Amino acid sequence: MVAGIAKARDVEVEWPCCLDEYEKLVLLMNTPRVVIDNSVYPRATLVTVDSAKKHRYLLEAVQVLSDLNLSIKKAYFSSDGGWLMDVFHVTDQLGCKLTDERVISFIEETIEARRPNKSVGQENLTALELTGADRPGLLSEIFAVLSDLQCGVSDARVWTHNGRMAAVLFVSDEESGEPIDDEPHRISDIQSRLRNILQGQTNITSMAVANAERRLHQMMFADRDFETASSPLAVSIQRLVERGYSVVTVQCSDRPKLLFDIVCTLTEMEYVVYHGTVRTDADQAYQEFYIKHSDGRPISSEAERQRVMQCLQAAIDRRGQGLRLEICTVEKPALLSEITRAFRENGLLVKRAEVSSTKGQLASNIFYVTDAGGGIPSSEMVDAVRRNIGTCSLTVTQPFPRICEEAPVAGNRSGTGLGLASLGCLVLKNLSNLGLIRSSSC
Repeated sequence: MVAGIAKARDVEVEWPCCLDEYEKLVLLMNTPRVVIDNSVYPRATLVTVDSAKKHRYLLEAVQVLSDLNLSIKKAYFSSDGGWLMDVFHVTDQLGCKLTDERVISFIEETIEARRPNKSVGQENLTALELTGADRPGLLSEIFAVLSDLQCGVSDARVWTHNGRMAAVLFVSDEESGEPIDDEPHRISDIQSRLRNILQGQTNITSMAVANAERRLHQMMFADRDFETASSPLAVSIQRLVERGYSVVTVQCSDRPKLLFDIVCTLTEMEYVVYHGTVRTDADQAYQEFYIKHSDGRPISSEAERQRVMQCLQAAIDRRGQGLRLEICTVEKPALLSEITRAFRENGLLVKRAEVSSTKGQLASNIFYVTDAGGGIPSSEMVDAVRRNIGTCSLTVTQPFPRICEEAPVAGNRSGTGLGLASLGCLVLKNLSNLGLIRSSSC
């Protein structure tokens, strides 16, 4: 029952009838306020979030920007005195300012409402969470089993790191498109066959997964993938004794979603970021965070310090990079099984996968692959895969395209110029995946 409607920061708020005026005021004060400004900087959009200080607010704001595949070029955070302010210098995937009103409105409304971002239609799907030891051809075997059991994969995120694999798959009955979590015998069969392949954990749930990549970090952490170092540490931690903070410094190659991965890991380990700065210089990233544990203490022992550094390094490395292959074709039964089998037969290892498809519509499947030695596959290997998959459109692309030579005029949200047609397709695809608009033919 709703007693009335109030206007707060241009967002309508429905009040439960049990709230008095003081309780309404408290809620209004705790609602994040988002300001997006294109007039301040010539080559970046300024996104400012301020609110009463709450644990996980920073992660939620970064998650919204990351889910839209936006780049955070600079940022600073401050949350002393019970109030927080987060400032982000943001560009799109092409290195241009944000100009699409739908994207801008989506950012404002999602952060202010604190709504978790979920892909469209996931509420009607069954989630499979898989972890196990990675090996060549494993993903091909998983998709083959699901195809054999008449399960269609509508969305999937797969990571591999330090010999471990984690996956979040959203599946439904291949014929009806209905979820399968209400079929106990079928679920038991799926779990049994996948566990035989994985020799690890298989979890089937009808619960909504608010963010698949955040869940993958949790699964990898629980699987202790951080215990075996795979690369030199890019993380250092010092103690600022006079202020009671631990200072975490990250210096590494820049890449998309790096800030999300770091903040997500700190948050899941129950550390709170009180202050921080982020900047990028060419292809290098520098991030600094002043943190305390959620109980108010800094990192207090060498063992804890080493563990935090290991976990953050794992978060940096989990998005294993390789040659980025994008395969677009009309969705059909056993499509993913055929594609991953072609990879296996031609010696390609899948380091990471992002799958998104709708029955009868265009499927977008992105795979990051290497050769058996972990290097970039040869053009001959890629051509062999292209011949095997037949009519599919296989595109070899750079992970981080940058073709926007000039930023739009300051304050102009409707800019034109090189790359905006491609940008429109990227934006519409991201909004469609988040359920904001219908699928586009772009």
